[in-house]
Amino acid sequence: MTYLPDFLDFSASILHQALRPGDLAVDATLGNGRDAVLLAESVGQAGKVFCFDIQEVAIHRARERLAAAGLLERVQIFRAGHERLTEHLPPESQGHVRAATFNLGFLPGSDRRIITRPETTLAALAVLLPFMAPGGIVSIAVYTGHPGGQAEGEAIAAWCGSLAPTIWRVARYEQVNKPVNREVLYLLERLGEKQASAKCLPQTLA
Repeated sequence: MTYLPDFLDFSASILHQALRPGDLAVDATLGNGRDAVLLAESVGQAGKVFCFDIQEVAIHRARERLAAAGLLERVQIFRAGHERLTEHLPPESQGHVRAATFNLGFLPGSDRRIITRPETTLAALAVLLPFMAPGGIVSIAVYTGHPGGQAEGEAIAAWCGSLAPTIWRVARYEQVNKPVNREVLYLLERLGEKQASAKCLPQTLA
């Protein structure tokens, strides 16, 4: 038995806790559909998951996985890069998305030359933030072991560090004694008004 979860298992548990029946969620990197299944199960029949991917093979695999789980009607899939989120998310969803996930890198079992890139990933994150609800969670799984992964990881780390602490709580989870092919999980929580106000109050020692 192990008590420290794998970083993807940890992400899944946080996303599941953040979601309630009827909520809205975003899977910004649909891939093989594992995250989409988790999100669709969590939002229930009244909820909706908006999914994005540029590869037809990913969309096909994800549709099959979602259909096998009986969840296909809870998702809306767009063959588009995640940087085009605002073109597809309903305007009324702004401020109401409770969970979003980015699983970066390449599609397992496919062409490894097709990867997520810092410029489009950062653009997607920037346009996503206004859609997040107070208490909403953004999960970003970063892989550094493939060509381009290290540069994307550095860009994500810098961007996360630049977010206003009065609006966002940002945590980082990783196995620090893994010297190669490092995997890093960033979790962003949109603070509510009361939480944000509390962060602005002067702190005193008891």
